[in-house]
Amino acid sequence: MSYLALARKYRPRRFEDVIGQPHVVKALAHALAGDKLHPAILLTGTRGVGKTTLARIIAKGLNCETGVSANPCGQCSACREVDEGRFVDLLEIDAASRTKVDDTRAMLDNVQYSPVRGRYKVYLIDEVHMLSGHSFNALLKTLEEPPPHVKFILATTDPQKLPITVLSRCLQFNLKRMPVALIRERLTKVLQAEGVEPEPGAVAEIARAADGSMRDGLSLLDQALAFCGGAPNRAAVEEMLGTIGRQTLFDILGALAQGDAGGVLAAIEKLDGQAPDYSALLSDLAAHLQRVAVLQVLPQARSDEDEAALVDLARKLPAEDVQLYYQIAVLGRRDLPWTPDPRLGFEMALLRMLAFRPETGGGSSPAAPGGRPQAAAAGSQAAASGAVPGAPASSWAQRIESLGLEGFNKQLARHCVVQDEQGGVLRLALDAKMKHLLQEERRAALEQALARQSGQPLRVVIELVAGAVGTPAQQEAQQAVDRQRAAEAAIESDPAVRALKEKFGATIRPGSVQPIEK
Repeated sequence: MSYLALARKYRPRRFEDVIGQPHVVKALAHALAGDKLHPAILLTGTRGVGKTTLARIIAKGLNCETGVSANPCGQCSACREVDEGRFVDLLEIDAASRTKVDDTRAMLDNVQYSPVRGRYKVYLIDEVHMLSGHSFNALLKTLEEPPPHVKFILATTDPQKLPITVLSRCLQFNLKRMPVALIRERLTKVLQAEGVEPEPGAVAEIARAADGSMRDGLSLLDQALAFCGGAPNRAAVEEMLGTIGRQTLFDILGALAQGDAGGVLAAIEKLDGQAPDYSALLSDLAAHLQRVAVLQVLPQARSDEDEAALVDLARKLPAEDVQLYYQIAVLGRRDLPWTPDPRLGFEMALLRMLAFRPETGGGSSPAAPGGRPQAAAAGSQAAASGAVPGAPASSWAQRIESLGLEGFNKQLARHCVVQDEQGGVLRLALDAKMKHLLQEERRAALEQALARQSGQPLRVVIELVAGAVGTPAQQEAQQAVDRQRAAEAAIESDPAVRALKEKFGATIRPGSVQPIEK
């Protein structure tokens, strides 16, 4: 007997077996249970998430010999023939290869005839967006008023390309991408059913490479079983997928967190011996950094997909370093085709991360040849502005500016005033009118930035105070008012203006006087 691919062998046969799409399964099951299925259904979603599988289950539910049901028996001749792909009243049409209007008309000519075996003729039109405009026009009338014995199931990965006239005639269901954890769990069960003891790391790599597609995950698992000649192991799977440098990327990020230039270069040498795809590595590096940034802002967003090394980096890497490294990785990948050699471009991107690492980012700056500390971009800017990295500023407003905060995090700080600072605790008063700014993640971001600035652990406590005065925001607003008043007074006292007012009765238009920013 010929080998049956895992994607076909473990294709769901019932609604209960479909995973990851409960919102679609529930609606379809209710419709079938009452024999009230809409005559035209549109299933959308990326490849390998269950569009064709659901269509076949619907065909079984409509034509099962026990009656129309959301739970077809799976044993009658109609159910078995659908599962085997030979049910005469289930017509699977590949729109990508039958785009011409003549093909569509030939199909529609047969719609009027009654089913041969079952209760309903089910037309499954896959990749329906590939049909031509004339083909859609030919299909419209039939979709709107199909014969009672016909059901249309349209499937597409690109619903935006469908005419609005077609969309309006269909009941649309959007199938979700599969989470990595769900794919990993399914692949583990398949391996166990095949009598293979899975290695968690290998299964996790395959699940990530599946990119949201359960079918792709099963196909890659098939490939891994053949590649490894048995139970897949992580090293072999990484080699098969070309993701062999994933663990080394964590080593690189760890070395960057320590400012260890030698460790970074040693990791690059290790990578080079594995002949990796450096463009893919930079993409993976950027993806790691993006996830680190998310975990730093929202620690509660951690999921089972986040490896321990990633969570550890979220604690070690300063937030501003993460943002800088991400930008360098993205730009480095863009510039990779113009480099003399891909490895050199990858190496230069990492060296750039070391060279422009902010001095206030924790840890020591990377050492240049001869043992001299490497100049850092943020440190140079701080020195140019007169601020000393790592030291408290002369006032709360100056201190805020030296933190490098942005957005709402900075606004929270600007609407606070220092009440007391002692024993490693900084107490701030927040103007009660601005209480909407006080959120835990913003307070934590301010606390982290202040701790990095002082180089010591620091706890920030923020209290709401009615009528709090002296905040940087209030000071800036008052300064703006004073500048406006001074500008208006200067205009009023100008001799030329006074002469115009006295001789011609001129007036100064309200709001037209603006202070000059120095």
